[in-house]
Amino acid sequence: MSNRVAIAGVGMAKFGELWDKNLRDLSLEAGMYAIFDAGVPGSDIDGMVIGNMSAGRFTGQEHLGALAVDQGGLGHIPAYSVEAACASGGAAIRHAYMAIKSGVHDCMLVLGAEKMSDVNQTEAMNTISVASDWEWEGMFGATFPALYAFMARRHMKEYGTTEEHLALPTVKNHANAVHNELAQFQRAVPLKVVMGSGMLADPLRVLHSAPITDGAAGLVMCREDLVKKYTDTPVYIETSKQRSDTLALHDRKSITTFNSVVSSTKSALKAASLELKDIDVLELHDSFSIGEIMLTEDVGICEKGQGGKTLEEGITEIGGKFPVNTSGGLKARGHPIGATGVAQIVELALQLRGDADKRQVDGAEKGLAVNIGGTGATSIVHIVGR
Repeated sequence: MSNRVAIAGVGMAKFGELWDKNLRDLSLEAGMYAIFDAGVPGSDIDGMVIGNMSAGRFTGQEHLGALAVDQGGLGHIPAYSVEAACASGGAAIRHAYMAIKSGVHDCMLVLGAEKMSDVNQTEAMNTISVASDWEWEGMFGATFPALYAFMARRHMKEYGTTEEHLALPTVKNHANAVHNELAQFQRAVPLKVVMGSGMLADPLRVLHSAPITDGAAGLVMCREDLVKKYTDTPVYIETSKQRSDTLALHDRKSITTFNSVVSSTKSALKAASLELKDIDVLELHDSFSIGEIMLTEDVGICEKGQGGKTLEEGITEIGGKFPVNTSGGLKARGHPIGATGVAQIVELALQLRGDADKRQVDGAEKGLAVNIGGTGATSIVHIVGR
């Protein structure tokens, strides 16, 4: 019997500042959309896992696995909650992937969720900062914008990356999000507006950064031999790989490379017997615009230092050789931290099924997602195929 892992259904709640919804509302909405999309009876789901970074600090609620099962009316099935900072969603998918592949579970609901707008911005930034090395970075005032600003400034010095290059991921991803009805920002942003936005942490500006977001996303994952009971358009997780790096930037040989991403991407491609040229669409973790530029290099789309130029040439646009962040990415789709990794796979599944509407990549058959935690201390790569 095959032990391949399939995605039977996907679902998302609209991302944004959702004042009228709480964490349980968002989780229930995304989970039910995924179950309805899959056509799976609730009685067939034998496990559930939710990715979340910090509900205890954002909302005062922990024990999210039990909460989600309770709200979904899924009975007494096992429920797990996983945390890996901004890669919590990817970690939830990987947890389910390993559980199904090993035979522990047959059919699982996977959720990623975060409710970030219930605290003020200062508290939100402090909560996000605990994903860095708090003792050596956060405690001394090094916020995430500051840490990514260090990377950006060094990248500019070493490779000649320009302020215009830093703005290009934002322009591209907002243009993509215009066609994503579930995105937080469904509007284009001109280059001059991005470059003229307020300074956040020099050289990074407000419009170089992903927003504070509420949201949830869900998948129904199951064994390959079961999926045809539910859908005629399954998507398969070809492989799931995870790698780590130092938590603090100062311990790295270079802060212009995400070594965890380089390693996890190479491992994933090898495990799936693929080369990057076989990948049709990618979702890359653009919590800051310099992140997408570096990830473009680290997954192998271009040589180190050429990420800005690659964006300038349109290679990562829809219709380009390697379309990146067709969903709008973290910048425009939104970045509810625990939901991001799941939302990436929702987008890739829609692309591979041909259901991405006006942002559809023609003939997409293979997709790759990179979900990173912190400043790259965790990297989780998934490759999906039709």
